Amino acid sequence: MLPHRLGGAPPGTFTGMRPRPAPAARHWDGSPRTVHLCRPLRVAATSPSRLLRTGQSGYCRWCGNRINWHQRADQRPIDLHPTELITAHVPASCRWHLSSGIAHPHGDGSDWCRIPHTVLCPRHTPTAPTGPHIEAVRRQLAVRTRRLIDTGVFTPAPAACEPAAGTTGRPARPVVQLLLGRYLAETAIEDVRCVAQTRHRHRCPQPVLAPSTPQGLWTLLPASPQRGQLTLPATLMAVYDLSRLPYTEQLRWRTQRCPAHAATPGAADLALAGWEVFDPLLHAAHIRTRLPHATPGHHGKA
Repeated sequence: MLPHRLGGAPPGTFTGMRPRPAPAARHWDGSPRTVHLCRPLRVAATSPSRLLRTGQSGYCRWCGNRINWHQRADQRPIDLHPTELITAHVPASCRWHLSSGIAHPHGDGSDWCRIPHTVLCPRHTPTAPTGPHIEAVRRQLAVRTRRLIDTGVFTPAPAACEPAAGTTGRPARPVVQLLLGRYLAETAIEDVRCVAQTRHRHRCPQPVLAPSTPQGLWTLLPASPQRGQLTLPATLMAVYDLSRLPYTEQLRWRTQRCPAHAATPGAADLALAGWEVFDPLLHAAHIRTRLPHATPGHHGKA
């Protein structure tokens, strides 16, 4: 038998099989190739929160269970239990709901609500009366904490204590004054890191304290208590004062962004700002009565 004659070839001329490469949209066997496009996470321009959903998750340092961080209306963070609970099983003072990424106290009228993790944490004693359903969840988290400890996956945080000062003699958690308020930093001033997301979807490694921007001043200010609190002895405390800086610079520090990301308002945050509203009674262990590097002729400049 003669080979099959291909159309278009002269009589008596035979052509062999020629390999045909598969199209780019298909595999070698002709099956369609599915291309998964990576869609970057973005924050809507109308969103009151700049925190990405990937930056809201974390683990409790006391029990090792998963928590979700959210911002409240006053821009203070709160840790909520990842799953919703039936509203009827949660005390009225412990009910929270989310709206546009912002946590609001009390319920929103639905049958489900969120609850702070501190109410369920097995390492803490709840301040509000809890029912049998809340106690059942606390027991489940306690069993999981014990399993994490036994397997060596989790080590509970030690008792609260004041970390030692760094090699520069500056407090490890300084008190900062900005925007007509005082805040307790989560780390030393030089180590406060930008919370914005880079193009590679990682947290920005740049510090907030930039050499090309105005610097704050270390100064001694009265440790005045908040309204309604007991009076404290008339003592002076070391404060890193940023109140003399322009408003834009103070806002940059409050949002914890480096100068490059402060100029890009559309960039999302990959972590919450580490500021904690300073309370002279709760944070008495962090009060320092001497300026860093208190030497003759030193004027408190950072």
